[in-house]
Amino acid sequence: MATPSGSTDASRDAVDIRFTGVSKLFGEVRAVDRVDMAIPRGGFHSLLGPSGCGKTTSLRLIAGFEQPSEGNIEIGGVAMVGVPAHRRPVNMVFQHYALFPHLDAAANIAYGLRQRRPRPAAGEIARQVDAMLELVRLPGMQARRVWELSGGQQQRVALARALINKPTVLLLDEPLAALDRKLRRDMQIELQNLQRDVGITFVLVTHDQEEALSMSDTIAIMRQGRIVQSGSPAELYDAPVNRYVADFVGESNFFSGRVEEANGGAVRIALDGGLKLRGRLSRHGHGLSAGARGHIAVRPESILLWRAGAASPRDLDARFEGRIHNRIYLGDHAAFAIATPSLGDILVRAPKHSTALTERFAPGDAVGFGWASTEALALAED
Repeated sequence: MATPSGSTDASRDAVDIRFTGVSKLFGEVRAVDRVDMAIPRGGFHSLLGPSGCGKTTSLRLIAGFEQPSEGNIEIGGVAMVGVPAHRRPVNMVFQHYALFPHLDAAANIAYGLRQRRPRPAAGEIARQVDAMLELVRLPGMQARRVWELSGGQQQRVALARALINKPTVLLLDEPLAALDRKLRRDMQIELQNLQRDVGITFVLVTHDQEEALSMSDTIAIMRQGRIVQSGSPAELYDAPVNRYVADFVGESNFFSGRVEEANGGAVRIALDGGLKLRGRLSRHGHGLSAGARGHIAVRPESILLWRAGAASPRDLDARFEGRIHNRIYLGDHAAFAIATPSLGDILVRAPKHSTALTERFAPGDAVGFGWASTEALALAED
């Protein structure tokens, strides 16, 4: 994982990809800005961030489609600066798969093997193609043309074509973006299973936080060419380094103001509207000092909801009242938008069997809501 997260750097012999002070300039624009990154061997790693953050350029630097303006890149402990793409132990699956439309599935998968010198025997190529089709769960599809394959099947053929050359690293450039929601969810599971089966390092580029959280062992959050934080999905969700990460990974309610007190891990912030809230400093977060600008972040699922005038279901540190503005039923949970005079609009997410759903709260209902201070994170500015 990348070093800025506060996590310890992986040892050299357990790392497949290492960036050391890597920058990439396009004119005066720093697409990648002095990145240090170490991606562990044999895991599923994601580069996550909005458009223009540097994640795709980083992937292209690994692939060899771009060369760094500064710094060094290693793959498997071997320096790659100046090494062309076709000589690197990596393969890439593109967003639109880039399959050859005039070739059938078998010929697409075998393309890399046929470029080898000396070329493997025809029987050996056929054997390896069959094995790859079995691996990606497309047995018997050898003769299918590209236009005869569904989107998910095309993606599997692209994966098989990339894996047949046994790369050290497989690069995935938003490969699920063109799929519908249900198929995308199915393929997330397939990619996880495939990565475990083949045991090589997968590096995924995506702007979809749900995709990264559901598939990855480690994630690097990027912004303006730099890595803001990296770690496991749970670390990023539960211990964001600042507001930017908390806002990008999952959803949060943010309350901004000036820090009144910062005593160890306990922080009190006076909000712009005059209220005072307490929270705990994120264990990976930047320190906060009195007078600094800060934020209290509360995840929607950490907020309890009850009918106005009734007692709160638990002893809570922060309790308020508001009125339900919107209710969105999503099967296993419901989301409530609550308008409040003191905190603005609040988002609450309640599981199926919670009081909020059994009480059948509806738009217009007056409600109480609140949270424990241990569920509130105190975060620095971005």
